[in-house]
Amino acid sequence: MNASIPADPLGAAPRLEALRAAIATRARDCGRDPSSVTLVAVSKTFSADEVWPTIALAGQSVFGENRVQEAKPKWLDLRARAAAVGRSVTLHLIGPLQSNKAREAVEVFDVIETIDREKIAEALASAMAKTGKKPRLFIEVNTGGEPQKAGVAPENADAFIALCREKYGLVVDGLMCVPPLDQQASPHFALLRVIAERNGVKELSMGMSADWPLAIQLGATFVRVGSAIFGARA
Repeated sequence: MNASIPADPLGAAPRLEALRAAIATRARDCGRDPSSVTLVAVSKTFSADEVWPTIALAGQSVFGENRVQEAKPKWLDLRARAAAVGRSVTLHLIGPLQSNKAREAVEVFDVIETIDREKIAEALASAMAKTGKKPRLFIEVNTGGEPQKAGVAPENADAFIALCREKYGLVVDGLMCVPPLDQQASPHFALLRVIAERNGVKELSMGMSADWPLAIQLGATFVRVGSAIFGARA
């Protein structure tokens, strides 16, 4: 495996470093410890060679991908490159998960953010039992009630969290949301935080390229940013 540091074809490494500094500043401005906010660099659709400079040059260690099948070969390559230079990476699944891909997801990802129905919870519990791997699990909440989006309805979130814990023995580490594009994000972030607090859930994955400063103000522990790092996708 060639672990040499390539050129940075997208100019992603300096943008990522600037973004991390901005996130730290925003956290301090909100009275928070910068270490309480983790940047998930959303690397979906970008090739291993395009992503590699953010690891090798900028030291990024947490990434997000949308599809199991895209992520599997790409991150087999990137994990090997990272290991060769003494680095490790953490990979989040931030796209929808099909139950028939649950075992692969458990094998590939360290964090699965998009649990939203019982069939997925059951499949993940089975896959974790069979593989012995235990990724961190987040439940996706459809805070805007958008029919075209994945996620459990806010009014059903408490019951679904309880189902995951009590029926399937899953540890629910966090909640995730994607607010509607045509609405202010703040009520959605605030709602997610309220649901998390009353259910004893510690992690909040919310905020993207356009609204991460607001998400940090409202308690995000993970912000998912892609285009501000890698540029526009094709």
